Amino acid sequence: MEPRTSPLLAHVLRLRPGQDLLRSLEAYVATHGLEAAVILTCVGSLDGASIRFANREEATWIPGKHEITSLVGTLSASGGSHVHVGIADGDGVARGGHLMEGSRVYTTAEVTIGVLPALRFAREPDATYGYDELVAYPKE
Repeated sequence: MEPRTSPLLAHVLRLRPGQDLLRSLEAYVATHGLEAAVILTCVGSLDGASIRFANREEATWIPGKHEITSLVGTLSASGGSHVHVGIADGDGVARGGHLMEGSRVYTTAEVTIGVLPALRFAREPDATYGYDELVAYPKE
């Protein structure tokens, strides 16, 4: 894939208790028409997490209160999203994988989203494994 470049703008938002983390991020990029966004950082906590682990088809529900130790991914209003989360319980035991709907904010989620205004993200089939994978195009 040919490298693509763009200036970077930042959006900062705070999600509140009870909000679905993934749905809220996807709604934000849709509302603001963001076509190429990346999660730069997130601190906060979840009250239960729905995570799809590597090489599994189904999500796993992890009950309880957890710190968000990592949130990374790509978001696009028209090109879909791909977000991974790392969480840790009260004993520091960490788990991570694909963030799925149903992961609810416990106290807060302070998220910084980087926007690449010169680009547009798309997801296209990759013959290697048959998944739709990220492609970045110049924004027209």
